[in-house]
Amino acid sequence: MYAKNAWNKYEDNQYKDVMDFNEGYKTFLSSSKTERACVKESVELAQKAGFQDIQDLQSLKAGDKFYVVNKDKNLALFIMGEKPLTDGMRILGAHIDSPRLDLKQNPLYESDGFALLDTHYYGGVKKYQWVTIPLSLYGVVIKKDGTKVDVVIGEDDNDPVVGITDLLIHLSADQLQKTAAKVIEGENLDVTLGSIPLKDTEKDAVKANVLRLLKEKYDIEEEDFLSAEIEVVPSGKARDYGLDRSMVMGYGHDDRVCAYTSLKAILDIQDIPQYTSCCILVDKEEIGSVGATGAQSLFFENTIAQILHLCGDDTFLSVRKALANSMMLSSDVSAGFDPLYKEVNDPKNAAYLGNGIVFNKYTGARGKSGSNDANPEYFAKIRNVMDQNGIHFQTAELGKVDQGGGGTIAYILGNYDMNVIDAGIAVLNMHAPHEIVSKVDVYEAYLAYTQFLLQL
Repeated sequence: MYAKNAWNKYEDNQYKDVMDFNEGYKTFLSSSKTERACVKESVELAQKAGFQDIQDLQSLKAGDKFYVVNKDKNLALFIMGEKPLTDGMRILGAHIDSPRLDLKQNPLYESDGFALLDTHYYGGVKKYQWVTIPLSLYGVVIKKDGTKVDVVIGEDDNDPVVGITDLLIHLSADQLQKTAAKVIEGENLDVTLGSIPLKDTEKDAVKANVLRLLKEKYDIEEEDFLSAEIEVVPSGKARDYGLDRSMVMGYGHDDRVCAYTSLKAILDIQDIPQYTSCCILVDKEEIGSVGATGAQSLFFENTIAQILHLCGDDTFLSVRKALANSMMLSSDVSAGFDPLYKEVNDPKNAAYLGNGIVFNKYTGARGKSGSNDANPEYFAKIRNVMDQNGIHFQTAELGKVDQGGGGTIAYILGNYDMNVIDAGIAVLNMHAPHEIVSKVDVYEAYLAYTQFLLQL
């Protein structure tokens, strides 16, 4: 059903399905604030659903369910279909990185009685949104002997939180003359850790006390920050938003809302699909999909070659056929229409909260730069599946033509000559520490992803 409010199709006694699904999503979102945490949580859910690690398999047949992990930051899940892999797959692809602050490699210092951490922001952020809010520290420290230490500070109710200070309004005359882009400088996004000095210490006594605490709890030294990966993220759980509880506010909807709905879609499939089903969760989308864990890496291609090998097919051409004959939904969020900022959208081509999953024929910026631009023949097939199953959907583009824009991983998978279109969920406050989605859109997306895997 095109461009209609999805809430209207649910009777009062059916709201429970929507609400219950979103309770699971809120739990996932609250516990998956980094890529590594997201992969760990997803693997646990996959194992409960009967998926096996590909490393434990010697061969593959129709109906086999398995997963592949890459460097603890990528995850690909598969259900082998009745048709050979060379006939193509039905792929759901989402990214699991979100805008945040990363610690620099030499982050810890003392200044004027405070211990602080130096950061480097990751992805597109409005820097002023990250000050004066409670923040948590998440990540891993790898010691020289290879020992891995997981760090989580600020999520347990008994944990302290950290944060970034801002200038008081009484002394802000000069600050308030700056543009929003400059009012908080990137080099000033330093996290305050503490202010108690270590007794009988002459130099950097507050820093020394922080190091003492880290040594006691995690057995790490200052130099261990060199081989650490610690992210600064908003503290606290995802919450219901609105008096009617129709929305969810939380950190990382972009793009974990699409990751969770895609993940659940493949995990909940019971029958053997006609075509092999795939859900791939990737890293680094917010900075260009680069590196060994981004969508531009060879991880996915190598995985397809490995699967074909387990099917007894080692030819290079078969890998190319499997990719080229596939169909994909690039599961990424869209900019929700905000009534407070109507002027940035073409209202006829905007994504509205509550109207179901959003299909973007193209993304990119201005002249469709960096866009996939899906084929209409492909979208016609998708429309048919949506209508046959009574799933609410809408189409949109990212704001007015000259307003700005953004990209997804769609064009990267499109390079394999497969059919790809962007399909995701409308978000308010995108890239802010706390974003907002509609619960009914989350549920409709889950239904859409499921039917895509089964029927297209």
